[in-house]
Amino acid sequence: MGWRWCPDCQARVPRIHKPFCEKCGIPTKGADLCEKCRANPPAYRMMRSWAVFDSPIQNGLHTMKYRRNIGLGEAIAMQMTDFVHSLHWQLDVLIPVPLGKKRLKERGYNQVALVARPLAYQIGIRYEPDALWKTRETRSQVGLTISQRSENVQNAYQADSAVVKDKSVLIMDDVATTGSTISACTAALHSAGAQEVYVLTIARALPHHGLDRV
Repeated sequence: MGWRWCPDCQARVPRIHKPFCEKCGIPTKGADLCEKCRANPPAYRMMRSWAVFDSPIQNGLHTMKYRRNIGLGEAIAMQMTDFVHSLHWQLDVLIPVPLGKKRLKERGYNQVALVARPLAYQIGIRYEPDALWKTRETRSQVGLTISQRSENVQNAYQADSAVVKDKSVLIMDDVATTGSTISACTAALHSAGAQEVYVLTIARALPHHGLDRV
């Protein structure tokens, strides 16, 4: 039996509360922008995460990703719907961060898509999983340093201008860490003519989590 969403899981989900960076959503000590976003503002319009990468979300994401608990995706999407509505973002298209062909073949599914598809339906926007793809295989980001992560995914994505041109696009990923993957996806979407790029992740890894875990 895989990990299941229990009746009291919602109450136990660790959330990110203000103050947080208005750009990337990471907790701050009161400043409107974190030091990283002040020094080098991301190209996306805004990023928010539904939860902190701790139990029970950490357990759920790991079983969904590595133990084929594919039914959990819809349960998480249902829990995230009110949160996404509360952001009041004007969106046209939702795109999950894609896997490479090799990893998709090995796993059999994209774990982010398991949540993204029902969430797009719930918030009433188009779901376009094929509008962004990997142009080359990359190493797993788990355990890589910040600089290694950035180099690993640089220029690794391409977007379909026929879908994203002049659109407000929502990219969705499972866990926000250093932002390297999101930055690479954002660059690809802007190159294809996207008007705005917003980012939503299920969870947010905070500095104490360490890059060997996510």
